[in-house]
Amino acid sequence: MSLLRVAGRPMLASMFVTGGLDSLRNPKDVARAAEPVVQPITERVEALPDRTEQLVRLNGAVQVAAGVMLGIGRMPRIAALAVAATLVPTTLAGHRFWEEDDPDQRSQQRIHFLKNMSMLGGLLIAADDTGGSPSLVWRSRHTAKGLRRDARLVSRSVRTTARPAAKAAGARAKLSR
Repeated sequence: MSLLRVAGRPMLASMFVTGGLDSLRNPKDVARAAEPVVQPITERVEALPDRTEQLVRLNGAVQVAAGVMLGIGRMPRIAALAVAATLVPTTLAGHRFWEEDDPDQRSQQRIHFLKNMSMLGGLLIAADDTGGSPSLVWRSRHTAKGLRRDARLVSRSVRTTARPAAKAAGARAKLSR
């Protein structure tokens, strides 16, 4: 594993671990800001808890667990996707700069919104990082291509050996009459 990955993954994960711990410990602080985003989602997805505080805690738990996994390099691609999935509602709930009237607050919220978008980009890059190994998609395509090639070879081999066998059987049949 490269030094950039060893250093970069924990750096990227640190914000999510600390933010997730804060959401787990103090969900009421975040729940007020999350309410406008949470309600439409919980109305459509019945599997999610109805209470905003529970959803904030769930989001925080995913951030902590996936952040730690990303930081230590365990299943980093899946962990990066999980953290990215939690970042979208967090950003939409916490940094609604378009609703701010005060120019200074609007500017601060826009900066935080764009910071989160930058982190989301980094997480998507981390989710696509195969660490120098071919991706599962490439491996499956490569395997399928090899299997098709092997099937063509078997088919040619069967046809090539079947013709002389058929001729020999025909000749035997004529001789036995």
